[in-house]
Amino acid sequence: MIKLTKIFIGAVLALLMVACANIGRPEGGARDELPPVYVRSTPAMGARNVDRQRLDVWFDENIQLDDAFNKVIVSPTQTTPPTVRSVGRHLYVELRDSLQPDATYTIDFADAIKDLNEGNILDGFAMDFSTGADLDTLRISGMVLAARNLEPAQGMTVGIYSNPTDTSITKVQLERIARTNQYGQFTVRNLKPGNYAVYAINDVNRDHKWDRSEDVAFLGTLVSPSVEAITVNDTLRSQDLADSIVTRPGVHYMPDDILLTWFNEDYKSQYLKDHDRPERRKVTLGFAAPSDTLPTLTIVGGPMDGRDFTSMTVLEKNADNDSLIYWMRDSALMAIDSLQLNVRHQFTDTLDQLVWQNDTIRFFFRDPKQKKKKKKEGEEADSIPPRVPLDLRVSTPAQHEIYAPLQMHSATPIATVDTLGIHLEMTADTVWHAAALGALHPDSINPVLDLVLDFDRQPGMKYRLTVDSAAVTDIYGLHNNVLEHEFTVKMPEEYSSVAFTITGTDTVPVVVELLNQNDNPVQTRMLRGTHHATFGYLTPGTYFARLFIDANGNGKWDTGNITDSIQPEEVYYYGKKLDLRANWDVEQSWNIYELALDKQKPNAIKKNKPKLRKGETAPTDEDIEYDEWGNPIDPNDMDYLNGSGGRRNNNNRGGNRGNSFGGFGGLGGLQQNTGTTVRPNVRR
Repeated sequence: MIKLTKIFIGAVLALLMVACANIGRPEGGARDELPPVYVRSTPAMGARNVDRQRLDVWFDENIQLDDAFNKVIVSPTQTTPPTVRSVGRHLYVELRDSLQPDATYTIDFADAIKDLNEGNILDGFAMDFSTGADLDTLRISGMVLAARNLEPAQGMTVGIYSNPTDTSITKVQLERIARTNQYGQFTVRNLKPGNYAVYAINDVNRDHKWDRSEDVAFLGTLVSPSVEAITVNDTLRSQDLADSIVTRPGVHYMPDDILLTWFNEDYKSQYLKDHDRPERRKVTLGFAAPSDTLPTLTIVGGPMDGRDFTSMTVLEKNADNDSLIYWMRDSALMAIDSLQLNVRHQFTDTLDQLVWQNDTIRFFFRDPKQKKKKKKEGEEADSIPPRVPLDLRVSTPAQHEIYAPLQMHSATPIATVDTLGIHLEMTADTVWHAAALGALHPDSINPVLDLVLDFDRQPGMKYRLTVDSAAVTDIYGLHNNVLEHEFTVKMPEEYSSVAFTITGTDTVPVVVELLNQNDNPVQTRMLRGTHHATFGYLTPGTYFARLFIDANGNGKWDTGNITDSIQPEEVYYYGKKLDLRANWDVEQSWNIYELALDKQKPNAIKKNKPKLRKGETAPTDEDIEYDEWGNPIDPNDMDYLNGSGGRRNNNNRGGNRGNSFGGFGGLGGLQQNTGTTVRPNVRR
């Protein structure tokens, strides 16, 4: 009997050990796709008269935190970041600032909480309590997008001021804040009744204010939050899969569809960023910001002391004058190994004003190859590079674009060109015939090194360019060797074209940009008094399109300005990708308000995409669309598509199709359509 008892006890202990060794989710069964569920907390949600600085929260399963330092934020804003930790099912937050009296506190976890096993994210979870007798409950919700390319702004700080002034955003901390999630959505919670100014900032230094170098967005109008009682419909499914509709009371917090578009003022302090002498013949200067004024350079020391350095050089520069290359022409100047220059340039002082500053800079160079070529012990090597032919090349490909001129590039600045030494021929039946040369001129972008040859390009014709020896001479007296380049002009049938008929722009000027798969413009059209934009001679492939309202008519997209309350120019995307094939002429209608603004940019070129969870695949632009309850939308359901019953609105300016981001802070997932979207005031 005793022996049997021992065997029984041993078996039980073995089973217990096996059970303890497998504490994870059992294998098999349905996959856990639900996020953690809040169970209880101390203090409780909505508690009053709280005097403790520690918040403890328990969930129904083990959790983990993702980047809590950046994602978890507290309102009122804290000078010292809180401590946030999790152990098992328990999470705690330790506030390190003293509690304010009679204040409603919000701990917003954004999307920082997820379950331990599957990584299911608990998005939008927040806790609140009050240090007084009253709990403020109003909310403001919306979305933040990048003004230039409509990318969702992930991890951006959104905040409010209850008594704003023109300088609040630069001098005063935001009063209550939230952080945008992976979709750019935000909810600022626990507000008192009143009028609020709304801002978004990329708070790099975490001071809850805006610095001129940081990204920023502002609404431009004051917002008055409110709440209304509504009836919510829930769908219940029985065991026999029959659906039934039940109603329950709910609340709708407004506004829940604010749209902020962030921009950067492109402010940069001016200073001399770098300098170099990469070759004996040239020195370079790099500045931190564009400038409309060039520096002055004076030689310091030696027999050339006090001479104007720029008069002895050829300047190669970019359009912003922030990248300068000085090619020295004087051989005696080049021979100086340690060249010292006084550089007088503009500089931003502590008062944020541009002033002139003098820097004495030494440009040192000694060619290692030259040092190895010493003829005898103690004898100096030649300080001037040996004479070699001018490096002249054709920089356009052999398969020549029908719309492009011919381009030639020189490795050193060009001094003279003898057009009599440049010949263009075309062939028919293997016999070369002289062709009209056309105009030869310096390139507009880099006139120092590049030449452009315009000529009458015949589709499908084969050409030969010949540059005779010594036809091109650089500033050092070097000549080119004979250069030959054969090329064939493409046929029109090798290209595609796309034409847009645009509606919604009224009579305002717009600029339409055709984009490649990297979201970069490949062609641009300025529309003045017309709604038609045509892009021709396109290499077959995948393209996209966007436009911006060119409010000031200068032909370029302009950013905003906080001081003058100027919004960035409005940007809209064509919502589909364009797959173009050879010899295709595609025509598309484009209503810029047909889609909500947050739905316009195609997924294929969207960079700020939400992180995929386990088992998920990236959405495509052809994916099935779902309603606000996660059910697939029947493409034949015209009542839904037409917005019957207030469920969808496709025609709101600035876009709120079915309030795609509205209700984020309102009804625990039920998205209510208010029919309007609050968009920032536009540039005038």
